[in-house]
Amino acid sequence: MRRQRKVKIVATLGPASETHETIRALHEAGADVFRLNMSHGSRDEIRDKHRIIREIEAEMGGPIAILADLQGPKLRLGTFAEGEVTLGEGARFRLDLDPEPGDARRVCVPHPEIFAALVNGATLLINDGKVRLEVVEAERDFAECVVRTGGVISDRKGVNVPDVVLPLAALSDKDRDDLEFACGLGIDWLALSFVQRPEDVEEARILVGDRAAIMAKIEKPAAVEQFERILATADGIMVARGDLGVELPVQNVPPIQKRLVQRCRGAAKPVIVATQMLESMIESPVPTRAEVSDVAAAIYEGADAVMLSAESAAGHYPIEAVRVMDDVAAHVESDPAYAEQIAASRSAPGSTTADAIVAAAREIAEKTEIRAICCFTQSGTTALLNARERPKVPIIALTSLRRTARRLCLTWGCHCVITEELDRFKQAVVNAVRAARSEGFAAESDQIVVTAGVPFNVPGSTNILRIAPCDERLIWPGGASGAQQS
Repeated sequence: MRRQRKVKIVATLGPASETHETIRALHEAGADVFRLNMSHGSRDEIRDKHRIIREIEAEMGGPIAILADLQGPKLRLGTFAEGEVTLGEGARFRLDLDPEPGDARRVCVPHPEIFAALVNGATLLINDGKVRLEVVEAERDFAECVVRTGGVISDRKGVNVPDVVLPLAALSDKDRDDLEFACGLGIDWLALSFVQRPEDVEEARILVGDRAAIMAKIEKPAAVEQFERILATADGIMVARGDLGVELPVQNVPPIQKRLVQRCRGAAKPVIVATQMLESMIESPVPTRAEVSDVAAAIYEGADAVMLSAESAAGHYPIEAVRVMDDVAAHVESDPAYAEQIAASRSAPGSTTADAIVAAAREIAEKTEIRAICCFTQSGTTALLNARERPKVPIIALTSLRRTARRLCLTWGCHCVITEELDRFKQAVVNAVRAARSEGFAAESDQIVVTAGVPFNVPGSTNILRIAPCDERLIWPGGASGAQQS
C-alpha cells in the first residue's frame, strides 16, 4: 500500500481496536506500525492482536511493523485507611516503608530504592505531578517532606522522582518476562521504558539479541542528560512527552523534543514523537486546532513517526484519529515551507563512501526528474542513511529479509519491498525498476536512482549508484528476456 506521505503513523491497539476488521481499517486509514502496550491486556489478548496483524500483512501484501512497549518499573504509593487524603500547601508529610495504611501525616512507598537515592531538596511528584513534595529530611527508610503544591492523593497513585537517578534497572521482572514473550511472538521493535542511562539499553540488548530492534523511550530528565550516549546504544528513540512533562517544567518539553528529533535525524536513527497528540479524539470525532498544530510541528521538525496512544487504543474514534493524522501529514508535506525547513535542518553528511552515495542520490533527485531512490539493504543501514537525507522523492527499500522490511516501516519516507536475493548489480537495477513501476512510483518513461553495495548481501557496503531508466529494454540487450538469462 503506497502512502501519500513520508512520515509514519504508529497506532496503539487496545479494547477499541482489537478485531480483525478494525485493525485492518486502521491500516487502510494510514497506520504503518502497530503498538502493543505490555502494560495492558492479557498474554492471550496480545497474542491475538499479533496474529491478526500478521494476517492483515499477508492480505495486504506489504510489511507491517509491530512495536511492543514494555511497562518498566512503576513507582506507586501504598494505600490509605480512608482511601484518599487531601494535603494542604505547607503541611508536613512523610513517606516511609511501613506497610500500614496511610493517613494525612504519612503513607508507605514500598520502594526502598527511592529512599536510598533521595537527598534534601529533592522533589517528589504524586499523581502525574498534581501534588508536589519537597524532601527536607532524607533517611534510608523514610523521607520527611513539605507539601509545595497541595491536592488529593489516593491509593497506589504514581510517584515520580525527577531530580535524582534512581538505582533501578529499566527492566523489572515483569518486563523480562514480557520481553521474552514479545520476542517469541516475533515483534519487530521493543520499546524500553524508564531508561535513565545507556546501560539500561545495553542490558536489554543482551536479552533481546538480534530478535528485535530496541527503541529507548526518553521520559526522564536523566535520559535527556545522557541522551547522546543513549542514542549511540539504541536503534531508535521515542520522545515520550507525557512523562517528560510531568518530571520537567512543561515549557521545557518543546525545545527538548526539537533537539532530540534533530539529533536522531543526524544519527540516522528513527524517532517517534508520542503522547497526547490527538487526546481530545478519545471522546470527540474532531481534534482541537492546537492538537493539529502539535502533530504538524513534529512533522515539520522531521520526525520519522507520530504516535496515537489512547486515541486508537481506547477512544471512541480510533479510525478517525488515524485519518486525521494522515490528512495533516499529507497537507504539511505538500507545503513548500516544509521542504525548506527540512533542507535547512539537514545535518552535514558523514565521511564514508555510503554517506557520499546517499548524499549524491538526494542531490540528483533534487536537480533532475528522478521519481524515486531505490536502495538495496540487508541490515537496513542503507535505507536509514537515505532517510537521513530526507529526499524530496520516495525511498523504495528493497530487501530479501522480511524482518528488515518490517523494521523499516517505522523509517521516514521508506516504502519497503521484499525481493529475492541477488548477486549481480544489473539484476538489482531490473528489480528496482520493476518495483518502482509495480508499486506506482514510476512509469516506463521515468528514471530512478539505484544504490546498492557490491559484493551483495554484505551489511554496510553501499558503494555504487546508478541513474536507471524504468524501460528495461534500455538496461539489458534484449530487454526483460536478457534480464532473465543473466
